[in-house]
Amino acid sequence: MVIGRPIDAPARTREPLAMDTNMMDAGPSSLPTRFTAQEALVCAMVLMGVSDRGMTDAELAAMSRLVRELPAFGDFDPHEIDTVTEIVLGLLDHADGLDRAAEMIRDALPPRLRETAYLLACEIAAADGDASQDELRFLQDFRITLDIDRLVAGAIERAAKARFQVI
Repeated sequence: MVIGRPIDAPARTREPLAMDTNMMDAGPSSLPTRFTAQEALVCAMVLMGVSDRGMTDAELAAMSRLVRELPAFGDFDPHEIDTVTEIVLGLLDHADGLDRAAEMIRDALPPRLRETAYLLACEIAAADGDASQDELRFLQDFRITLDIDRLVAGAIERAAKARFQVI
């Protein structure tokens, strides 16, 4: 469910995530089982940011900038980044949390937006200047989960790296 809407209820308009204040203490059943497309895109960025055990200021700034500037986030409230981040951290507290989050992203996005999710993850990886081994490993697993062609993924990675080159 998108939090607050049963799985079998028809989707009306985009409902923002509403996090129960006790969600982090609750069991896995209180975690969402589905994201909206915009929440899934934010989740991709958050997962990349925490894949190396910490999110840098440069990564946070890149996330905020991307949400403000990209058309995919046209009606997304930037303050919801915090809510999605808390939910992602809650998912990651579980043994299968990373796989579950990546699958939720895949399931929330049509194939054409899965490349966008991968691009956003690459942008966050490149934002602080260097991708760690943990980040590269996450990207590889994420590419496989999203079913993105290896050559397409390589082009996206190279483009993100090129955008952050310094003179």
